[in-house]
Amino acid sequence: MCMKRPKLAPEWRNIVQKAWSMRLGALAAVLSGVEVVLPLFANEVPRNLFAALSFVAVIGAMVARVVAQPKMHNEP
Repeated sequence: MCMKRPKLAPEWRNIVQKAWSMRLGALAAVLSGVEVVLPLFANEVPRNLFAALSFVAVIGAMVARVVAQPKMHNEP
C-alpha cells in the first residue's frame, strides 16, 4: 500500500490570501500563543478566555472550509 505525496492546489497562493478557513486558523494560532504568554504579564485576564476564543476560531475555520467562497475563484 503506497501513499501518494500531497500536492499543493494550483491556486494555493490565492487560498492562503483569501480563504476564511486560513484566516480563522491563523487567528486560532495567535490566540493559542497569547494564551501561553499573557499570564506571564497580566493576572486580570479571565481564566481560559483565549482557549475559548481559540476554540471558536477553530470551529469557524472548519465551517469556512466547507462553505463556498465565490470570491476565491472569480478574482485573479
